[in-house]
Amino acid sequence: MADLSINLAGIKSPNPFWLASAPPTNSGYQVQRAFEAGWGGAVWKTLGDPILNVSSRFAAVSFNGQRVAGFNNIELITDRPLEVNLKEIYETKKRFPNHAIIASLMVEPQQDKWHEIVKRVEAVGVDGLELNFGCPHGMAERGMGAASGQVPELVEKQTYWAKEVATTPVIVKLTPNITDITATAEAAVRGGADSISMINTINSLAGVDIDTWETIPHVAGKGAHGGYCGPAVKPIALHMVGECARNPYINVPISGIGGISSWRDTVEFMLMGATGVQVCTAAMHHGFRIVEDMIEGLDFYLEEKGLSSVMDLVGKSVPKYSDWGDLDLNYSVVAKINNDVCINCNKCHIACEDTSHQCIDMLKDASGMSYLKVREEDCVGCNLCSIVCPVEGAIDMVQMQNGLPPMTWNERQGALGALANSVRP
Repeated sequence: MADLSINLAGIKSPNPFWLASAPPTNSGYQVQRAFEAGWGGAVWKTLGDPILNVSSRFAAVSFNGQRVAGFNNIELITDRPLEVNLKEIYETKKRFPNHAIIASLMVEPQQDKWHEIVKRVEAVGVDGLELNFGCPHGMAERGMGAASGQVPELVEKQTYWAKEVATTPVIVKLTPNITDITATAEAAVRGGADSISMINTINSLAGVDIDTWETIPHVAGKGAHGGYCGPAVKPIALHMVGECARNPYINVPISGIGGISSWRDTVEFMLMGATGVQVCTAAMHHGFRIVEDMIEGLDFYLEEKGLSSVMDLVGKSVPKYSDWGDLDLNYSVVAKINNDVCINCNKCHIACEDTSHQCIDMLKDASGMSYLKVREEDCVGCNLCSIVCPVEGAIDMVQMQNGLPPMTWNERQGALGALANSVRP
């Protein structure tokens, strides 16, 4: 078996699978059940002054028969007394000394409040702290969560306050509800963060009941925006992790969060720079036992790739992630239809004819049978036909050799600029 253990900024864990700070980590009972199932770590549901929650709190977005493609919530931080949470954290860590327990924290942006909660929480033996600057609803209206996380100066200042007294690693959890997440990530690093985690949930409204005209969810007929997570947000999260991982000013490890449901998702996040991952929605949908398949699948994948440690994955795809201006304009692919596999559903033809480049022809062979053929000279390699095709292997995207040397947009503009300068009098 490959070595699945990770070390995130000094926080050791038997595997990269952590439960995120959320309803699944609300109590010692739940976290201990999770560790028994195989989770390597857990970020305790955010601690602070206990609040009052509303009912109802959750909603889901289902798509094309898939339940919980996206998940929305308007639940806030812990509604349980801090003393109770601290007692259960102590008991859980004592019972599972080799598992990572990280305390998520949220208080008002005041130095003394950060000092107080950091000291109280570290006294019960946590392995690290996660500063919650991401919660987009409820707490943000009180000046905490995303209200702090959207202001780089506040992120830096509060991180610094926590680090003034912290003796364990400090992770800063970032909000995606911002134009450029690297701005707040850099601020966290300037404040002394040992690690960053992303993404927290995205501002959202799950839906509207078209019969009652009430929002989903609603509380006594009224709704509010909540936080969106689940498989639907994975591409957004993966992009933000990659942006931070390739930024030279963000030189701390990343804990990846957002739509992670399987070992495959975990591999993608780690390749894009995450040292480990945090999971919430998938556990809420399927229960704690999903981690068994995640561990088994990841171990098999590492063996297949000839890797002895999961840490060998971290960041390997980051050099491949760049800006549009650095892409090769002369690289060319075209679609090729495998008529032995094609079922003639014509979805590719419809998609190409109506919304792309009209380069798929409907033809007949000598026996009068219909078949589809791509006019390669008109195909721009957009991938749409292969995306809408319902049959695996019916359409391949094949690289074409055009004899042109690589040329990016930035190189082209540079060459044009140099040419212009050379002909000036």
